[in-house]
Amino acid sequence: MIKITLPDGSIKEMENGTTPMDVAMSISHGLARNVISASFNGTKVETKTPLEEDGSLVLFTFSNPEGKEAFWHSTSHIMAQAIEELFPGVSLTIGPAIDNGFYYDIDFKEHSISENDIPKIEARMLEIARGKHEFTMRSVSKADAIQFYKDQNNPFKVELIENLTDGDITFCDHDTFTDLCRGGHIPNTGIIKAVKIMSIAGAYWRGDENNPQLTRMYGTSFPKQKDLKEYLELLEEAKKRDHRKLGKELQLFTFSQRVGQGLPLWLPKGAALRERLENFLKAAQKKAGYEMVVSPHIGSKELYVTSGHYEKYGADSFQPIKTPHEDEEFLLKPMNCPHHCEIYKSSQWSYRDLPKRFAEFGTVYRYEQSGELHGLTRVRGFTQDDAHIFCMPEQLDKEFKAVIDLVLYVFGSLGFENFTAQVSIRDPKKPEKYIGDTKNWEIAENAIISAAKDKGLDYVIEEGEAAFYGPKLDFMVKDALGRSWQLGTIQVDYNLPERFDLWYKGADNESHRPVMIHRAPFGSMERFIAILIEHTGGNFPLWLMPEQCTILSLSEKYENYAKQVANSLEINEIRTAVDHRAETMGKKIREAEMNKLPYMLIVGEQEEKDGTISVRKHGGEDLGSMTVETFSQLIKDEVASMIKTFEV
Repeated sequence: MIKITLPDGSIKEMENGTTPMDVAMSISHGLARNVISASFNGTKVETKTPLEEDGSLVLFTFSNPEGKEAFWHSTSHIMAQAIEELFPGVSLTIGPAIDNGFYYDIDFKEHSISENDIPKIEARMLEIARGKHEFTMRSVSKADAIQFYKDQNNPFKVELIENLTDGDITFCDHDTFTDLCRGGHIPNTGIIKAVKIMSIAGAYWRGDENNPQLTRMYGTSFPKQKDLKEYLELLEEAKKRDHRKLGKELQLFTFSQRVGQGLPLWLPKGAALRERLENFLKAAQKKAGYEMVVSPHIGSKELYVTSGHYEKYGADSFQPIKTPHEDEEFLLKPMNCPHHCEIYKSSQWSYRDLPKRFAEFGTVYRYEQSGELHGLTRVRGFTQDDAHIFCMPEQLDKEFKAVIDLVLYVFGSLGFENFTAQVSIRDPKKPEKYIGDTKNWEIAENAIISAAKDKGLDYVIEEGEAAFYGPKLDFMVKDALGRSWQLGTIQVDYNLPERFDLWYKGADNESHRPVMIHRAPFGSMERFIAILIEHTGGNFPLWLMPEQCTILSLSEKYENYAKQVANSLEINEIRTAVDHRAETMGKKIREAEMNKLPYMLIVGEQEEKDGTISVRKHGGEDLGSMTVETFSQLIKDEVASMIKTFEV
């Protein structure tokens, strides 16, 4: 007998050789019907893999990310089989699961492929799926594996196998199809009920432009047809909310080829929105004891060599700027933290002075590849709401928790209510990815986990996701469409204070190293605003809107009254636009709706006579006639309900 430990801590004694599916059946038939993947002792296994030792078992359904990964990876095998049958002689390369689906890179050789071929590929995929073919793993010797693909005239698979270790090579079979694969499949093809090939694109073999160009087929699949229908509807809604589309319509930002790819230009309305976000955070930061600092957009190359950023990112970033002085080199600032270390070092501090909290909305520059640039979410120049806290080790827990409070305040004020936390720690198998002492890493990781527990956060621990200089707590926020985004990060760093030789004088009159906390509730201002646009569909919280209302006059006869109303509202600090155009009221209202203006104030003969305004809310709700004073109070009350005072 072997002992199987389940996630809830319960232990099942099962016969040696039992499978994950057997364990699921022993729990309930309902669970067994839904289990599609599993992991044993942290390793992906098939649901029919024999278990031959004591260990921890986790069963996955399609509702789990791991289940989806197995589902979509399995579907990529089915798509590959369909394509091999319909286009004989093609060479398959790799077909992994990705977010929301999968892809397969294929050399179609003499065949041409187009969007017109998609329906027949999808139809054949569903035929294969209905066959309920089991996925079966088998070990293959390196020589036999290479010969198999040489016989298929597939140099890509041969190259992959040549880099593998003999004895660790496995094939996956289903129906008449065989593929080189490490594993991680659903029980059989019949679980797949709906498939959709999303797009066809080009991709270089192994991402190298010097290699052959392949055809990349993107797809997705689901266990129910209605799930696919809902997903496609979600994609349509996402297109409507695309921040690039809405950013242009709402006149928030633009890009210029002359300025350069990935370098956004903020238009007046967008700049005003950014400024309000900055002022909002600055007010909370001031209450929390932060001091604003400013650092330059460039720094000496030596600064980033000292911090370690040049070693980690220098080759893939903007190249050094040379000056007329021989051997003098500068870099566009990739990070604010080295500058803040030097600000701390400019003075001598004692334990009485700490913590020191330096904050800056600092613009940094990273050379993202042109193919990875995407609106505001992936840019080459972006502003971080950066701050660095230098504190004593015994202050770390309190300071870290205070930053968590600040991040939660930001999320609450902007309507991000659905989120989880991710504790990102080292990958112990790849120590070369990180700098610093192992003991300090352990202290920092334990401090973050302890703070997350004490604050009652719903968190997971992700191995290998730490920054190179320290572990971090990332906040994963779900937007209105259910998509997850990383927003807000807090990092604990024992390494940069050591690299920059930072000190404070302790109560014992001895010199001690401070601990450094990196934090950015927004992260990148550009990326945050992009996500906010898509989350709200451009209907920003009232306090953040570039214009909170617009005055629509029925004719030019009421322009003076409209101006009087606008002046009264501006005195009450309500951002107001006036539409005097000689257009029909219907057209003015339609355009105000398109521009997401929260309130429309209609003025005409009756309103001027009564000293009132007729108020219409975005979306069509008629609030009736009221005085300007009453409307001003309505706006103030609505804003006050959204932004609570930040309590320290």
